[in-house]
Amino acid sequence: MDTPFYKNGLKFECQRCSACCRHDPGYVYLSALDFIRLRSFLGLDFAEFFNKFIRMVDVGSGYAVSLKEKSNYDCIMWSPNGCSVYEARPVQCSTYPFWNSIIESAGSWAMEALECPGINKGELISQKTILEKVNKRRNDSLLIVSYDVNLESLDEDTLLGRERILANTPDPFETAQ
Repeated sequence: MDTPFYKNGLKFECQRCSACCRHDPGYVYLSALDFIRLRSFLGLDFAEFFNKFIRMVDVGSGYAVSLKEKSNYDCIMWSPNGCSVYEARPVQCSTYPFWNSIIESAGSWAMEALECPGINKGELISQKTILEKVNKRRNDSLLIVSYDVNLESLDEDTLLGRERILANTPDPFETAQ
């Protein structure tokens, strides 16, 4: 296996510019835990949260659950003060810019730096921490709904079924030790 270009770490410090949250079309895909955390943070029931904040995106193997965008392509959770759900933001957001596509090469890192003023600024993030973020995102299974499910009748049990939640929830006693 090749040694990654970031073996000595990378500098990153969020500048709170919201460039990654605004102006360009994109998707913020959610896992079951993201969905539950956001819904709880906002204090909404399933139907209200789903109808106000969620869109279904055809990803070729089913429909992925994603946050909606405003008409100007801002994330639905963005406000003039920044992310309105920052404390409960999805793993996709909390692990940026340490995504495989961005850290695959020095060139891809440099290209992302053209869009993100926090890249190459601030404290040095160790290779270990970078890989932890990559693995956190990799292990955060996206919510995908099968094509045979009627989206108009989608409910909490169908989307978040007990087996799906249990399969993606770490044992709290295991992490506490």
